[in-house]
Amino acid sequence: MLTGIAFYLLAAVAVVGGLMVVTAKNPVHSVLWLILTFFSSAGLFVLLGAEFLAMLLVVVYVGAVAVLFLFVVMMLDVDFVRLREGYARYLPLAAIVAGILLAEMIMISLVVVQGGAAANAVTPAVATTDMTNVEAIGRVLYTDYVYIFQAAGIVLLIAMIGAIVLTLRHKPNVKRQKAHDQVNRDRKTAVEVKGATTGAGVSAEDLI
Repeated sequence: MLTGIAFYLLAAVAVVGGLMVVTAKNPVHSVLWLILTFFSSAGLFVLLGAEFLAMLLVVVYVGAVAVLFLFVVMMLDVDFVRLREGYARYLPLAAIVAGILLAEMIMISLVVVQGGAAANAVTPAVATTDMTNVEAIGRVLYTDYVYIFQAAGIVLLIAMIGAIVLTLRHKPNVKRQKAHDQVNRDRKTAVEVKGATTGAGVSAEDLI
């Protein structure tokens, strides 16, 4: 009984949050609704026994993707009001696509309920019941697929470095700090003695 109430409550919050993501006028509010949707979906995965997917939603999407999108929106100050002006034109096409996706999900759910997919399910790699889902996936990743896992990490690191290099722009009129020149300078280049007349003070030309 309690599980059913939690499922319907989390599902309702996830659906409402998803609708608010695409209908909110303020992009910051959209990101906040997106974070709520991710948390609700993570709760649904916990109810299904997929703790690893729930952890991925919270750590990867909420902790990285959504926060990064929020920072980009706040720094770039993008005018999303102008981007949303043609929102009503795409509503009929979006409704057709959503209806097709809903029909496919209902059809797949009916097939699973009738035993078509569950009867041919693959035997789980770990048959012990005293091991959690996250522990089982971790053992498989870091034993049988450790080299592939490390190769995927290297590919992501190279992609991140490439994105930084491609988006880096050097402005010609910006004065940048040169730490190597500052550390290696001597007294002749760092200190300049200026002569000042007694009683006349120092003018602005003397300081240049």
